[in-house]
Amino acid sequence: MIGSLLQPELVELIRQRNFNQLREILCGFPAPDIAEIFTDLSADDEAVLMRILPHDLAADVFEYLSVEDQEKLVQALGNEQVAQILNDMPPDDRTALLEELPSAATQKLLNLLSPAERKIAADLLGYPKDSIGRRMTPEYIAIQQNWTVAEVLAHLRKVGRERESLNQLYVVDEKGRLVDSVRLRNLVVAELNASVGELLDHQVFALRATDDQETAVAAFKKYDRTILPVLDSKEVLVGVVTVDDVLDVAEQEATEDIQKMGGMEALDAPYLKIAMLSMIKKRGGWLSILFISEMFTTTAMGYFEAEMAKAAVLGVFLPLILSSGGNSGSQATSLIIRAMAVRDVTLRDWWKVLRRELMAGVALGAVLATIVLIRIFIWPHKETLYTSHYALVAATVASSLVGVVLWGSVVGSMLPFLLRRLGFDPAASSAPFVATLVDVTGIVIYFTVAYHILRGTLL
Repeated sequence: MIGSLLQPELVELIRQRNFNQLREILCGFPAPDIAEIFTDLSADDEAVLMRILPHDLAADVFEYLSVEDQEKLVQALGNEQVAQILNDMPPDDRTALLEELPSAATQKLLNLLSPAERKIAADLLGYPKDSIGRRMTPEYIAIQQNWTVAEVLAHLRKVGRERESLNQLYVVDEKGRLVDSVRLRNLVVAELNASVGELLDHQVFALRATDDQETAVAAFKKYDRTILPVLDSKEVLVGVVTVDDVLDVAEQEATEDIQKMGGMEALDAPYLKIAMLSMIKKRGGWLSILFISEMFTTTAMGYFEAEMAKAAVLGVFLPLILSSGGNSGSQATSLIIRAMAVRDVTLRDWWKVLRRELMAGVALGAVLATIVLIRIFIWPHKETLYTSHYALVAATVASSLVGVVLWGSVVGSMLPFLLRRLGFDPAASSAPFVATLVDVTGIVIYFTVAYHILRGTLL
């Protein structure tokens, strides 16, 4: 919004080389709003504006840009300014940028860092991709249990300006292992000669550096914290993860799950920024699989061609039967995938879910069966439309609806469990995939029921 309003004015000022006014305008906005302005400009114009911003503000603005915009800006800026920005960036945000770049570009940028910052970046990049270690920052405050409040405050004055988070201080032993934590508020109101040991929270919640990022999302939700410590395999405190980084992870994971549930691979970039060829590849693969799967529907219909010829009225209700089964399956798989994502259900809950879906499937099928029975029996000229055996046709369609909806609910709810058990992402059991699977089996259920009810009359 702000970017679109200011873009013409800023572009004109850039062309006029009126840098003083540009700086004055930009410095009147907070970093997130300036980053929004940057997204509407070309990479060259972004580079011009970045060069005229104060160093601290430029680093803050760079942090709020998307990884794609950061990459373009890095290419447009000179080495000296890139080095300044990278050195000023929080380590976790810098890692997010470096891990998305090609290895050659990453190495080039690492060489621009100061020795201390280069070591931090290399340590963070050494953790597995999508792990907590990639998201953490080493900018935390560590104190000793035997210190007094006065000693802690003196330590804060010395190192506090270099740290990202101060509201939680972590107590470690002589080997750097986490002992407990102390809230800054409790320190400020305590007596200066009080011992740190008297102010401990006695609630140590920590993450492992090798944990996946979804674990962090669940931990922040469970413990209701804004910051959590990160430990290595030896219980040594190596960093902290803040809630703003976890919110980014949650948004990214939710986006990927939604895209997969739509029947495609997750995109690597925002919709308007991903290359057309890349998007076609990610959508075309799953679309081809679904298309080939639907061919089995044609095969199944061909198998029951004789029954269709004898009782053409069955074809009238076929789309109704298949869509109902597919819809019930899509509902079930969407519910279970989301429940798994927010840890409402786990693998051990599969039996509870199956029992619920069996009951729900029968109930939902009965509701649809009632609707179709009313439709057939009150419809004018039903003998002409549905033959003189319309009551048997109604029973066939109603019974099939119960069976197909029940089957769709069971398949849609159990497939995510199966995929999770095999080590795959449950979101891969997309709604279109479940609907396609239920279509094939729905035809078999429908004509099997029809054969037993209509045998000797229409069949």
